[in-house]
Amino acid sequence: MNATVIAVALSLVSAAAYASAAVAQARLAGRTEPGGGLLRLLGRGAWWSAVALNAGGALLHVAALKYGPLTLVQPLGALTLVAAVPLGARSAGRRVTRTEWRGTILTLLGLGALLTTAGGTAPHETLSLPEALAVGAGTMAVVAGLSRPGTRPGLRHAAASGITSGVASALTQTLTVSVTDHTGPLFSWRLVVVALLVSAFAMSGLLLSQTAYRGGLGAPLAVVTLANPVAAAAIGLALLGERLQGGATSLLLALLGTAAAVRGVILLSRAQARTPATGDRAAASPAGPPSRVVIGSRGPVGGQVLRPELEPDPVSVGGA
Repeated sequence: MNATVIAVALSLVSAAAYASAAVAQARLAGRTEPGGGLLRLLGRGAWWSAVALNAGGALLHVAALKYGPLTLVQPLGALTLVAAVPLGARSAGRRVTRTEWRGTILTLLGLGALLTTAGGTAPHETLSLPEALAVGAGTMAVVAGLSRPGTRPGLRHAAASGITSGVASALTQTLTVSVTDHTGPLFSWRLVVVALLVSAFAMSGLLLSQTAYRGGLGAPLAVVTLANPVAAAAIGLALLGERLQGGATSLLLALLGTAAAVRGVILLSRAQARTPATGDRAAASPAGPPSRVVIGSRGPVGGQVLRPELEPDPVSVGGA
């Protein structure tokens, strides 16, 4: 079977796993207090379910990177948002809106245009140790800047999550190609450092996305979806010798595809931001008139008696 077909198939299943994990994380974030720490998350089964789904998506993603370049595999990660639309709607007990369907179609069309310009050969170049360290240091600096206190923390944390996940994918490709193609010794300082960076960035991306989803799933997931392939493709084009296929026509097609995908993601994020989850609607709906307590002076023994009233009468004090 063609390597490109294998990479696309693995990426599709990976996107479905990531979408399920994002929906689970968003529901968990909505039930978690902002001050809740990592230890509280570790005690919840929903957290470990999200971790397992993310781990499954990551393994499939690693396998896809073995057969396809970053410029091919990473754009398919945008399908995570497309898959999250029906999953999130079903989880919230509602139907997918017309705006969400429009965003889904535009995103798919944009991805199709981008895939026609991506390189179709299996990756063969890897990052050197200085390049891996430089990428790691630069990523840490960017994430530190995005994580500082300020306005729109959810979107900034989402951007940081997408960047760290994209960098982790680029480093994972170096690790996978080096081990499977036997381009060097199986155990070396370079591979050890790359493996540590992959673990650190993958976990950081997971925790940053959990923080970002506290404000809702739509807009943060859209930012994660866009930042991830941009970061990975930048590394692939700048350091790994990857190139876009075709000339000016392919470049124009890539620009049109990017515009369509961005427009689709914006529509999806707006639609999901306007549609609250079932739990949010329940919390926002009034719970009925408050109970009233009337203090009366007549009772079986002449003492005061507390009797709850469901009518919205004012509180009265004294004898009847």
